[in-house]
Amino acid sequence: MQFLKSFYIHNSFFRYIAILAACFMLSFWIPVLYPVAWLLTFVLLALFFLDVNLLYVSGKRIEAERKLPKKLSNSDLNPIAIRFTSKYAFKTHVSLIDELPIQFQKRDFEHKTSLLKNQTKDFEYSVRPVDRGEYYFGNLIVFASSALRIVKRKYVFQKDQMVPVYPSIIQMQQYDFLAISNKLTQFGMKKIRRIGHTQEFEQIKEYVQGDDFRTINWKSTAKNVDLMVNQYQDEKSQPIYSIIDTGRVMKMPFNGLKLLDYAINSTLAFSNVALKKNDKTGMVAFSKNIESYVPAVQKLTHLNTILEKLYNINTAFTDSDFGMLYAHVKRKINQRSLLLLYTNFEHISAMRRQLPFLLAIAKKHVLVVVFFENTELEELISIDAENLQTIYHKTIAEKFSLEKRIMQKELQQYGIQTILTKPENLTINTINKYLEIKARGLL
Repeated sequence: MQFLKSFYIHNSFFRYIAILAACFMLSFWIPVLYPVAWLLTFVLLALFFLDVNLLYVSGKRIEAERKLPKKLSNSDLNPIAIRFTSKYAFKTHVSLIDELPIQFQKRDFEHKTSLLKNQTKDFEYSVRPVDRGEYYFGNLIVFASSALRIVKRKYVFQKDQMVPVYPSIIQMQQYDFLAISNKLTQFGMKKIRRIGHTQEFEQIKEYVQGDDFRTINWKSTAKNVDLMVNQYQDEKSQPIYSIIDTGRVMKMPFNGLKLLDYAINSTLAFSNVALKKNDKTGMVAFSKNIESYVPAVQKLTHLNTILEKLYNINTAFTDSDFGMLYAHVKRKINQRSLLLLYTNFEHISAMRRQLPFLLAIAKKHVLVVVFFENTELEELISIDAENLQTIYHKTIAEKFSLEKRIMQKELQQYGIQTILTKPENLTINTINKYLEIKARGLL
């Protein structure tokens, strides 16, 4: 029974049969081909049994292993490694089929190669998930055949491997490295001139050209030959919260990824950078109710808590209750904090309905409202109008785009910080705003 499950006919065998059939057909007009056709038939039969013997007589001779990471990173290319080894005494042709998780909707994955005697090969491919959750890999199937290519033997390995897809860990590590090496400007992070002296005192150092004369420490200067100045650093241990709207407005997808997942990836990367800068980080997720709340803590291990909470966040198909959010912030967040609110307003009327609650939150905290440009509308605006219908579509698209900028200006007039960004630039612009607020001493 096990033999029948693993036994398959190679495609080349049917080509050999077609050649034999052609010989028998032609022998009707060319009689000399008739005995040749029978001779070829017996040869093919003998080769058939020889091929079966080569593939099956020695037991299991192919080994394969799929190496999955402990976690996959959402919206990133994740490498999947496969190693296979041949213990056959001859060159083996293999065809690899990996049953990918149903979320990828790919049913034609196949990789072909050949293995020499006792040879081991590594093969790597990449997958890009666009949804968080559990991903189940099915069977790892290998079809092995000899140089005769008459039959092939099926091997099955590692059925039903599960790997969770978490928010973009790769993106977080990328910005983590840049924060440590102070190379944030390479990714568009701005160096912003400090205004005032609200930073914490760090040390007294010798004056160098470019230092502010107002920071001269005259007592230390009197004790030393050289001019001495006070050096300041950004204030530390300031509470920062990422507030994620999980309502229906965050369900909109761009490049296969929902706005909610862009916000989640940004929250993880931003929280990591803020912790490296010695600030406290926390998060809130809300729609009709408060779905998750993590108080701000200044510990690097706290990032794992935020990661686990972000993993379980899902989009609700309801309108979010900003009044309930205001009540929660007033009750739970007592210290003046930086609040990054990830939401989306497609119409100015929707923003104005929530404006009283945003103003109430902004009275006590530094509120930054993050919402998104509709990049598909921008593409529509940029095309040339060739007919009346296109002109109509462009006009409507320009109206929506203008409303976004009006919303941004209106919020700024009320003293609310804003970020209007393309989804793919969200993380960069969020960290930029954080650095700006820290440099200006607004918190």
